[in-house]
Amino acid sequence: MMISLYRLCFLVTLLLSTLSENVLASVLAIDYGADWIKASLMKPGVPFDVLLNKDSKRKIQSTVGWKRNDRLFGSDAAAVAGRFPQDSFSSLKFLQAAQYNSPAVSFYKSISTADLVETDRGTVALRRSDGTEWSVEELLAMQLSYVKQLAEDFSGEKVYDVVVTVPPYYTMFERDAIADAIEIAGLRTLALVNDGTAVAVNYAMTRTFPQPEYHVIYDAGASSIRATVVGFSNVAGDPKSKSLTKDSIQIMVEGVGFDRAVGGTELDRRLREIMINDFNRRYKKDIRQDKRGMAKLWKEAGRVKTILSANSDATASVESLAWDIDYRSKITRADFEIACKDLKGEFARPIFDALASAGMTLDSISSVILTGGASRTPMIQAAVKAAVGESKIALNVNADEAAVLGAALHGASLSKQFKTKDIRVTDINPYDIQTSYTADNKKVPNAKPRTINTLIFPAGTKTGTKKTLTLKRTDDFPLKLAYKSSPAPGLPSELLVAKIGGVAEAIKNLTELGATDPVVKATLRYSDSGFASVADAVAYGEIKDDSLTGKLKGLFSGKSDEVVEGEAAEGDQAPFAAPSPSASAAATEQKREDTIPLDVQVDFPSLQPLSVAAKRQSRARLSTIDNEEAGKRRREEARNSLEAYIYKLRDLLDDDNQENPFNKCSREAERKRIAESLKETSAWVSDHGDDADTNQLLAKRSVLEQLERPIFHRYEEIKEFPHALNMSQLMNWQTRIFMKEAKDGLIAAEEGGPPSKWTASEIEGLQKALSDHEQWLDEWVEKQKKVQMDEDPVILTSEMRARAKTLDNALQKLRNKKAPKVPKKTTSTSSSASADATGTEQAESTGTESSRSSASTPSSSSRSTHEKHEEL
Repeated sequence: MMISLYRLCFLVTLLLSTLSENVLASVLAIDYGADWIKASLMKPGVPFDVLLNKDSKRKIQSTVGWKRNDRLFGSDAAAVAGRFPQDSFSSLKFLQAAQYNSPAVSFYKSISTADLVETDRGTVALRRSDGTEWSVEELLAMQLSYVKQLAEDFSGEKVYDVVVTVPPYYTMFERDAIADAIEIAGLRTLALVNDGTAVAVNYAMTRTFPQPEYHVIYDAGASSIRATVVGFSNVAGDPKSKSLTKDSIQIMVEGVGFDRAVGGTELDRRLREIMINDFNRRYKKDIRQDKRGMAKLWKEAGRVKTILSANSDATASVESLAWDIDYRSKITRADFEIACKDLKGEFARPIFDALASAGMTLDSISSVILTGGASRTPMIQAAVKAAVGESKIALNVNADEAAVLGAALHGASLSKQFKTKDIRVTDINPYDIQTSYTADNKKVPNAKPRTINTLIFPAGTKTGTKKTLTLKRTDDFPLKLAYKSSPAPGLPSELLVAKIGGVAEAIKNLTELGATDPVVKATLRYSDSGFASVADAVAYGEIKDDSLTGKLKGLFSGKSDEVVEGEAAEGDQAPFAAPSPSASAAATEQKREDTIPLDVQVDFPSLQPLSVAAKRQSRARLSTIDNEEAGKRRREEARNSLEAYIYKLRDLLDDDNQENPFNKCSREAERKRIAESLKETSAWVSDHGDDADTNQLLAKRSVLEQLERPIFHRYEEIKEFPHALNMSQLMNWQTRIFMKEAKDGLIAAEEGGPPSKWTASEIEGLQKALSDHEQWLDEWVEKQKKVQMDEDPVILTSEMRARAKTLDNALQKLRNKKAPKVPKKTTSTSSSASADATGTEQAESTGTESSRSSASTPSSSSRSTHEKHEEL
């Protein structure tokens, strides 16, 4: 009931429309989790809801795999893990941007049976049993492409723009991996949105906030636990503002907390360890040596954990787990919680980390909103309730779908094709990001190189921020961006190096123009999707005005402040630092500013994103496998179609009922030829159907269709003939009715009535068309009556309709003809100026009566014609 009401509110409050009905646009939202994928499509005219997969399920397992040469997705791919443990790949979220020797890869090896190899970039690829290697980005792109295909099948049009949710702790490396996978999948990244922020958008969709409120979004997922402190408030519209013309809801992320090591997957791993130890103890064999057995236990651990969420115990049961042993064991929730007792203190810690990040306390929070699949686990719920109090717990969003629905609405708000509820989102950066550069020591002889580190985007910086760094430089130099400390074990801290070139020439040109102390200004940006970059760099200088007017003004103006090395100015409006406040208006007038763009080349020294060539190659690999699978589908469809057609013909031939339409419309010789061809085709399918290509299968069906087509054609003509004949006769009748009315109108006009719409020649032409059609129809209908059901028709229903259409066109041409205008009759009365006034009035009265009598004649004639038409 709650979910139904929720969806109803969803649809009522979502004001979704297009700016133009002729513009078709779709936005795909994907919530990619370690265990499950949820998707939603925003498209004009389509109900806003979660996208269903081919099995009509609302979520898709985050698994891609192969069954021999057939690629599988979702539950189909997960189901073959027990048989093909090296060809089923799940939980790939742990491997995004992970370097081969990192702790993340070690953890993945403890939960997966996949074979991992190192790539040229130092990241991870997964190797199938046949030796084929796929990078993590390629496997992720396959899953995104699968969701894209589902959306396109549902919407009936191509889908390009996508919004993908990511954890707030994702570094630039992990975000790059997602963006690369999106591009390989043939999609465009509209935005990467933090999942806690997406849930906040979902929460705000059906609510208003007369007073500011603060809530914690507690997201317990498979890969980790995240907490996001979010502020909600109403913002009144300002008619004078171009960007805020109506009331809106402001969502401000104030702080985040997270734990990468705690989540549903870790609970599954510990539950599987219970079963592994139990099996090894009872059967004196190490199940870890059997990959198929380990894959089966992993699947069973997930099932048992779900049961323990609602029950105090569960029975683990796996047939033929390994060495032909059927494993069965009872597992209690108490045993499970004992195995996880060291984690209990960690479950609620992200909440307090988020509050500390926001500079707030628990008393400032209205509620802790639980979301994520693992939030249903009793031990996690108990830990959170104990930490914040049960009164703070809120279960007012869909734990599985809130993130994807919020991401979809956020994506629609970013697209110009939609009008939605105005929800404005501001997120934050969770890590300190600093810039590093070498100090310019040319003025100090033999000085040691000195590196200057400037905290450019401290933790808590709002997304979409730009800052300008002012540097005194005379030569080219590198500008580095890095995390102040490693954001996670195994992940590098150095983000990028921007090489600023063309400095010496630009500074020289500015100096020759009269600039004093020219500097380099570099603009750095932290985007809404969480990417830090060096947007551009320029050489900048103030050039003095040496004219007499400028010198006189300079006498009364103060000097500007000297630019300090490493000074950073924040602002979204202008790309440069603000002028010195000590400079007066006069000083501004006697100087002009000049800038020269500099060359900026970016390199990634630690972990490079995929190059353009690498992404193009990956896209080609995926296109090849997509085309191969499309060819397989076409071949399977062709074979299924041929086999179904064989069964259909066989049933028709085996039916001895002589009243059967097939038997009545066919001759014995025709049935014999079909039977012989059917026997030959069936034998061919049995011997060569597995190896035949699509064209061969289609050709075999075509041979059978050519033999059956004359019989089917006769049956269709016999079935359609009565209807076609009725329509032709109806057309004749309608034409005769019209002819009668037209002739009556012509006679009335000749007798002094209103002019006729039609001429005598037009009526004669229609009469001839009617006679020709009646004569042709009578002649050929009589011939058709003599034709037997197993003989080809002598007259086709298509020709009957065509001839009836010709007559109808002639009829409509006359029927739609406009009536001619009736000329107005005038009465002239001549009177002499010397005539008696009484005589004049009498003459005028007599003339008027005569006119009225004359005018009544056409009406009477027309009415008479109408009455005749009614009698007919």
